Amino acid sequence: YIAKINSIGSYFTPITNFFLKNYLTSALSKKILGFSSNRKIPLLSEITLNRWYKKHKNTNIEYPNGKVYLFSDEFTNFNESEIGIKAILLLEKLGYKVVITKHLESGRTFISKGLLRSAKKIANKNIVYLKDIIDENCPLIGIEPSAILSFRDEYPDLADKHLKEDAKKIASNSFMFDEFFMQEVKKGKIKKSSFTLDAKKIKLHGHCQQKAIASTIPTLEMLSFPENYEVSEIPSGCCGMAGSFGYEKEHYDLSMKVGELVLFPEIRKTDDETIIAAVGTSCRCQIKDGTNRTALHPVEIIYNALI
Repeated sequence: YIAKINSIGSYFTPITNFFLKNYLTSALSKKILGFSSNRKIPLLSEITLNRWYKKHKNTNIEYPNGKVYLFSDEFTNFNESEIGIKAILLLEKLGYKVVITKHLESGRTFISKGLLRSAKKIANKNIVYLKDIIDENCPLIGIEPSAILSFRDEYPDLADKHLKEDAKKIASNSFMFDEFFMQEVKKGKIKKSSFTLDAKKIKLHGHCQQKAIASTIPTLEMLSFPENYEVSEIPSGCCGMAGSFGYEKEHYDLSMKVGELVLFPEIRKTDDETIIAAVGTSCRCQIKDGTNRTALHPVEIIYNALI
């Protein structure tokens, strides 16, 4: 339902956000959607990432580090386009040509609710869109872990038989942003000289999907890449949000109790100068609701570290 609201509402962003922020209309929306009254419905970005990209004029005419495809997932595109914009500007500054090509949403929301027939249709269409352009020279990079990791984990199983090999090829060339970043560092394409010498302290909360399918090690390595950035990982499990689980009124209390196990107390112990980092969009919402601290996506932190 939220995906439909985002898609339609993005054409009327100021009006949609007014209704989502207004006490009466927001309360009504939450009741219809089955959301907890204690939650805030994520607002829409002023411009979607896809629309911004179409208007974007990159002044670079040379891309010494090659071309990459950015997956404009449903969360970044509609609700947090500023993170996607910073990802593009960061990569361009580092010498990469960034392309957003035609594709559908990831299908993660369908997968998480067991709607596998719908997810299968989405997976097959995305495989068809991407199979002839994604390879070891032009990888697919994602910002939201649960979205990009769908290509690695579920797509090869969901794909129709004739698309299985294409799905596997895409899977082997699909990376979270931090994974790609550190691969390029090890190739010598990204250098410390591009980043600040200022000192920062960062606390990272890892995303559940990331911990299960990939690793938080590349995130920790990327965040500590600027010379004087000191990073430590919060020893937390799930933040408690678990996608839409923590938004649902019947799960809200349990969701907050999970957050109170480790994550919330650890964040409350940090001083205001310490940056809180969280890769997942639902994690950042949970941290805001549970501690009133704003967590940044690692992309934002590295973008801000650029000289």
